[in-house]
Amino acid sequence: MSYLILGLITGMSLILAMGAQNIFVIEQGLKKEFILIVCLICSISDVLLIFLGIFIFYYFENVFTPRVEFVLNILLFIFLLNFILQKIKIEIKQLNLNITKPKYSLSTVIFKTLGFTYLNPHVYSDTVFFLGNFSKDFMLKQKIIFGLGASIASILFFFIIGYASKYLSSYLKSKNLWKMINITIVIFMIILSTYVFINIFNYLNS
Repeated sequence: MSYLILGLITGMSLILAMGAQNIFVIEQGLKKEFILIVCLICSISDVLLIFLGIFIFYYFENVFTPRVEFVLNILLFIFLLNFILQKIKIEIKQLNLNITKPKYSLSTVIFKTLGFTYLNPHVYSDTVFFLGNFSKDFMLKQKIIFGLGASIASILFFFIIGYASKYLSSYLKSKNLWKMINITIVIFMIILSTYVFINIFNYLNS
């Protein structure tokens, strides 16, 4: 159960950001336009990418010599530091939620959702690299449970912001709310980076 919770918290920490994809989902929710399709595409895509990252690192585990793992941990630590610094520096601005645009056709919505999902480089660094790399030392069963936790976080997040966007829109524009969210995420990421740093330290002293 602990790996499920770890995956859930980690996945939610990564996905809680007002990027182009999330804003698009909120806009579709406010317009009540193909919300189910949009949420399904976003959440299913995240699940596929999460397990892609986890199993890439699992099936190539024979390649991970101690030296390679050390390099991966260095990269992971740099990623975490950059993530933390970005969260600290971020200035929450009023979201530009545009609901005055004309309604899109189903095919247009599908292509836009796929574009916001798969043309976003952060989705690969966050899901494939980060989650796969972070769970590389887990046993297979632990990896799967961890991946399920991260997947549940994505599914809940997209459906909540999609279907509750009309109610949440005023709260999503609150600077104080996002400051609290960012502080919580920074604390959690500092804990994860400490865990990675300990692995680096142990390698250097082995």
